[in-house]
Amino acid sequence: MAGSRPAFPWDEVMAIGLGLLRLQPGAFWAMTPREFERAASVLVPARAAPPGRRDLAALMRAFPDAAA
Repeated sequence: MAGSRPAFPWDEVMAIGLGLLRLQPGAFWAMTPREFERAASVLVPARAAPPGRRDLAALMRAFPDAAA
């Protein structure tokens, strides 16, 4: 079906919330999606911030693309 969305991954979300985070069922079902995302974010390593313009320019000078 064109334009259809994939099913929500309930099994995975419940496994994370109830299994890994060990939330009580009442607390799990009372959470908003944003609250759940923040709670589950402790399971994923923090991402480093992308380089700023100045850092990117320095990297481009240090490692220029080879001329074709």
